[in-house]
Amino acid sequence: MRALLGVVGATALLVLTGASPAAAADGDNGFTIEDPRITESSGLAASRQHPGIYWTHNDQDTGTYLYAVDSSTGKTVARITLKGVGTQRDVEAVAIGPDNQIYVGDIGDNDGVTWPYVWIYQLPEPKELKDQTIRAKQYVVKYSDGSRDAESMIVHPKTGRVYLIDKQEDGGHLYEGPAKLSTSGANVFRPAAAVDLWATDAAFSPNGRQLAVRGYFGGIWYDWNGGDLKRGGRISVPIGQGESVSYSPDGTKLMLGSEGAGSEVVAEDAPGGDGSSDSPSGSGSSGQADGDGGSDSKNVKVGAFAVAVAAAVVFGFRVLRRR
Repeated sequence: MRALLGVVGATALLVLTGASPAAAADGDNGFTIEDPRITESSGLAASRQHPGIYWTHNDQDTGTYLYAVDSSTGKTVARITLKGVGTQRDVEAVAIGPDNQIYVGDIGDNDGVTWPYVWIYQLPEPKELKDQTIRAKQYVVKYSDGSRDAESMIVHPKTGRVYLIDKQEDGGHLYEGPAKLSTSGANVFRPAAAVDLWATDAAFSPNGRQLAVRGYFGGIWYDWNGGDLKRGGRISVPIGQGESVSYSPDGTKLMLGSEGAGSEVVAEDAPGGDGSSDSPSGSGSSGQADGDGGSDSKNVKVGAFAVAVAAAVVFGFRVLRRR
């Protein structure tokens, strides 16, 4: 099934964008993850202290690992083993907060949504990129309104506050964590805003003014607006088992990743203007609004073939995500 979805997704991407297979081959234009150990890349975060490095992880793994991937080559330059944490269950997200702190979201719960709590891990990003073991803090997380399945975790780049977005087919909610996470007792996350998407990942722009949320078949960007989300427009994403999103360090690109061996990370122009600037949010490209040009215009050109492809992928995902 994964192989079939990979072929279908690649075909659909060419139809949607008219791109050649080499269009997302290197560096800022995207890259291919070459490490055969990374078969289910489920999260993505751009390093701030190591230019060109993106952190990722497997959905399920034999241990709790993070991989530092060089976007210029697609090769892994370091594998970090987390110690001081329990046996991971379903790691779904990675993000980088202030002071180069890495946060890892062991937040998935797609087998009946029964976990009474999930975990978030925090560790310092290593200054030297090499295979090593790093001790992490482990935070217990509970939702104020009961168990949730989630794949999206974001950390505000200015305040360090952690947020989760639950994964529901008809749209979920942004959940706000405490101002500071504690290793003592449970950290209760409470619903703060609706998110109109079956979310598989999310990312803050480097300046914290925009929030990008992606799903399997599309995405939405919001003005953060202090947490009172204001919908800005849609994001075009490659069709496939799309699991991850990150802004590039300079905020000009969205990096969109997927699961599967040898998976591609595709670069798209970031919506809503330059996410790294200090100008008012949403003051950039106006062609990203709903129903207006920009990325939506690509979808208008899809035609009957891509519609049929999308229908096949929908069926495949429903089977696959219930594994």
